Amino acid sequence: MTPTEAIVWFEQITLEDIGRVGGKNASLGEMTRSLRSAGVPIPPGFAITAQVYRDFIEANQLTGRIAEQLAALKHEQQSLADTGAAIRALILGGEFTTGQRNAIEDAYQRLCDRLQKPDAPVAVRSSATAEDLPEASFAGQQESFLNVRGLDGLLESSRACLASLYTDRAIAYREQHGFAHEQVALSVGVQQMVRSDLGCAGVLFTLDTESGFPDVVLINGAWGLGESVVKGSVNPDRFMVYKPLLEREFQPIIERTCGSKAEKMLYADSADEPGKTTRTVATSETERQRLVLNDEDILTLARWGIQIEQHYQRAMDIEWARDGDTGQLYIVQARPETIESQKDRAVFSSYKLKEQGTVLVEGASVGSAIATGPVCKLDRHDQSEQFPKGAILVTDRTDPDWVPIMRRAAGVITNSGGATSHAAIVSRELKVPAIVGTGNATERLTEGAEVTLDCSQGAQGKVYEGKLAFEVKQIRVDEVVPTRTDLMINVAMPDGALYWWQLPTRGIGLARIEFIISSQIGVHPMALLHPERVTPIETLDTIAALTQRYATPSEYFVDQLATGIGKIAASCYPHPAIVRFSDLKSNEYRGLIGGEDFELEEDNPMLGLRGASRYYHERYREAFQLECQALKRAREVMGFDNIIAMIPFCRTPAEADQVLAVMADAGLKRGENGLQVYVMCEIPSNVILAEQFAQRFDGFSIGSNDLTQLVLGIDRDSQALRPLFDARDEAVKRLIAQVIRVAHEHHRKVGICGQAPSDHPDFAAFLVECGIDSISLNPDSIIRASQHIAQAEKQ
Repeated sequence: MTPTEAIVWFEQITLEDIGRVGGKNASLGEMTRSLRSAGVPIPPGFAITAQVYRDFIEANQLTGRIAEQLAALKHEQQSLADTGAAIRALILGGEFTTGQRNAIEDAYQRLCDRLQKPDAPVAVRSSATAEDLPEASFAGQQESFLNVRGLDGLLESSRACLASLYTDRAIAYREQHGFAHEQVALSVGVQQMVRSDLGCAGVLFTLDTESGFPDVVLINGAWGLGESVVKGSVNPDRFMVYKPLLEREFQPIIERTCGSKAEKMLYADSADEPGKTTRTVATSETERQRLVLNDEDILTLARWGIQIEQHYQRAMDIEWARDGDTGQLYIVQARPETIESQKDRAVFSSYKLKEQGTVLVEGASVGSAIATGPVCKLDRHDQSEQFPKGAILVTDRTDPDWVPIMRRAAGVITNSGGATSHAAIVSRELKVPAIVGTGNATERLTEGAEVTLDCSQGAQGKVYEGKLAFEVKQIRVDEVVPTRTDLMINVAMPDGALYWWQLPTRGIGLARIEFIISSQIGVHPMALLHPERVTPIETLDTIAALTQRYATPSEYFVDQLATGIGKIAASCYPHPAIVRFSDLKSNEYRGLIGGEDFELEEDNPMLGLRGASRYYHERYREAFQLECQALKRAREVMGFDNIIAMIPFCRTPAEADQVLAVMADAGLKRGENGLQVYVMCEIPSNVILAEQFAQRFDGFSIGSNDLTQLVLGIDRDSQALRPLFDARDEAVKRLIAQVIRVAHEHHRKVGICGQAPSDHPDFAAFLVECGIDSISLNPDSIIRASQHIAQAEKQ
């Protein structure tokens, strides 16, 4: 074998060389040739070709002996574990030929000279010739070695890579998917080691790995070497960027979540730990509380991800690293994303809990399903005989040896890991719902106890006590009937909004800010503005812990709210997203952290200080201005100009003037930068004085529940009067017809948000007959409603 047959430099490799250097190295070569000149930095390196592997097997006379082991497995004469161990031992016992050794030594020396470092540290990674194909997922099946120094270390790591072609998971995967073992070979990539042990590293995807939403870049990162993120041993930071607006030079970061990052992987001290190249240590409290990337870094990585995706013309799974010595960010690997991008988007299931329960633990959700079953806690994969089919697997973390158990599980819960952990990746492949990175599930959950695992609410999954009832609906996108009336959806949580991106709707008709405040922010905004008025010291400690990453406590509120609003708007961009300012009642505000120090105790909060009256009131005006700042940031800094602001429960035109003035003081002036402001039509005065409201607002959204309550004088929560509470009552319908007519006379749009058009075809027909512009529904009602509305439009 000549040196040119054994070694190929990244600059010489293209994607057409997969058979020669494997998928991972082919991708590194393709990026080096095509993208490094465009500003995407790739650390230099070379590939030890797959021909070296084939010649190694032949020179050490291993072909027949490997075949014997595989035959014994096929005929069930030995276990998968025994087969894998035997084949790996055969390869590890082999030797490189003199020609192979000389070629590897010469290439390594040239790389050291290029880097101007003797015995330069390198990453040594496996690259299978059937790896990283768009239709297959081989990720994580073979070994990688970091901080490898010197020729002997390189040869030892390269031989271990060759042996890892026969890990248990790799053997099982090829058997399951029909890949002939002898047809798959392995190349080895040798690449400059980025000093991320002194910096940070992680993974980015050019789509959302849970919903499959294709217009975002999802970034995970942690301190130290990237293996901790790839292998899922830490709960990483999480960032999300909306791609279309990034290309227009906005800053559309729609998520920043600080992970616990409890440990980091560093270079090993060879003097103290001979034979080890890396070690894992605990992170400091400061590191755990800090984000690993600033906004500039996040946007830079997202731009590189877009460039790589555009070059490959498919969704990508990319590894990145920052050198702690130089501060330079690098792309160190890229492969096709092979799970979410391959799913059939024409059909999906919608899961919904039908009852509430006590939350036991929370973590990052994998998938969007709900599962119930008894808890089965395992410490080791070899306890598989203790695991009953249909149980909920609870463990610290998983690795490839756990796959047989995971196949039998109804759900998976782990203490550690993020979106790129083994547990997350395999659960997605197996379509098993999982919640990873809970921190303490093995302590909090009781062996044998029934629990409900809920991944239906977005990125944050919850485990509930007991077996809760839930429903599943199959939704076929092609069953949504086209209508002249705009069909829109109602959303509550930002993460949930991304799940519905494939529905052929025309935007979001109602997004409620109070859901973001209550579940994502958690603190009363006035407590953030005036901590001196908060009395319990424990409450101040809680607020300090939540806001410690921010320059001021109020910036915590604005940032969290802006990113939440931005994510909702991203899910439907460029269609409109109608975002309603907060409409919590005083009793609900009291339930927020610090709320008791700022809220009145009202006898009838439903008719008290709520909606528009809060926004100019001395008790809440400053807090409302924070809401305005958040919406302004989402529109003007992040770029979501599809956001329409909406005012709830606005009693009089004079009150409308006061609210619009407060908004203008906060930089949100109706008409500037295309800002439209709608008003909820939910009080009889909104209809009676519709002409005056139309002069102040750009549109109306009918809130049928409150309007019915106030027209009929019925508490909407009264069980005794439930039969009388009906939006189809003639009095309610007359007001609805009136406001639609007056609004259209003044060239204002009118929509309605509620389930009545979906539940009652006659009500849908009435709205269509009145000429309503849009109907906004819960997403799982869209198919049924579209059929009712289309039928009404034909009449």
